[in-house]
Amino acid sequence: MRFVATLIGPAQGSLTEEMLTTLRRALDGLGASASAPEWLADGEAADLFFHELDPDQADAAIRLALAGSPVDCIAQPAEGRRKRLLIADMESTIIAQEMLDEIAALKGIKPRIAAITARAMNGEIDFIAALKERVGLLAGLSEAEIEALAAGITLNPGASELVATMRRHGAKTLLVSGGFTIFADRVGAMLGFDAVSANVLAFSGPDGQRALTGDVIPPIRDKNDKLERLIQESASSRIQLSETIAVGDGANDLPMLLSAGLGVAYHAKPSVKDAARARVDHAGLKALLFAQGYKSDEILS
Repeated sequence: MRFVATLIGPAQGSLTEEMLTTLRRALDGLGASASAPEWLADGEAADLFFHELDPDQADAAIRLALAGSPVDCIAQPAEGRRKRLLIADMESTIIAQEMLDEIAALKGIKPRIAAITARAMNGEIDFIAALKERVGLLAGLSEAEIEALAAGITLNPGASELVATMRRHGAKTLLVSGGFTIFADRVGAMLGFDAVSANVLAFSGPDGQRALTGDVIPPIRDKNDKLERLIQESASSRIQLSETIAVGDGANDLPMLLSAGLGVAYHAKPSVKDAARARVDHAGLKALLFAQGYKSDEILS
């Protein structure tokens, strides 16, 4: 079988011919018969095709040879690398923020809420229990105050390119979040996701004066829901799981990351990074396009 190791730097010029030569030698030293590098984006991303070496072994050898250089590696079978379905987490993946933490700042308890968020995302505590606890602490905040936080949302680098490019090439795109529709629906519409799944905050009171009750309206979207959405969307669209790509950063993303054809831990929590088969620690979300073999002139800006 033919395999490919995609090397991605965080910016143009961060990947050099000399580095690629060193990495190719590392693979050849294990009997992999690596081919000459093929640039996907000059100075930023390149493919090394190889044979007769397990991708996990190739990944380990390349990371050792990189000696701490800020370059990402994704090794996988070369056949079928371009995917037909993208399923993406939102917070700290597509966007830079954890929005529940931002809501907490309105009450002056962001450090307290953020500490619970970090533990939940690393898998140290139950996600649903942690979600209910955090939302319960925020009762009384006005709907208008919470909606206004949407103006401060920032996209992570490469988010718009990832969604637009995959859609242009016929892939379906799904945004799945353990966060809230009040933000996820806007992000989904802004980027052009085909569908959005997220939790719904409960508000009460007259129009214009509605306030957060401290509850989340069932059903709660957790790791099982994300996995179910991946499986259901694949089945309804007649897409094999091997033709899917998933990306996320938290423990509630792991089931979908491990079930997708290519599951990528993106700047992820330690427990997620250790468990996922592929990870991006340095580059932006364009890394997921390079991993599928897209070249720079195919990527929409």
